[in-house]
Amino acid sequence: MQVKVNGDSRDIPDGTTIRGLVQQFNLVPEKVAIEINRRLVRAEKYDQPLNAGDEIEIVTFVGGG
Repeated sequence: MQVKVNGDSRDIPDGTTIRGLVQQFNLVPEKVAIEINRRLVRAEKYDQPLNAGDEIEIVTFVGGG
């Protein structure tokens, strides 16, 4: 199925969860912020499957000082 991740179209298998998608980018799900269709998703919902046409934004936190 097709979804958009950070503005780029991606083909992912049906049933892919938010957590599974984040892991495909070699990121730790608990260390990112995720929006689906412009709504912030809480970490406890990361095991829900994505739907065709979803627009996902994944933002990583950067420390500094």
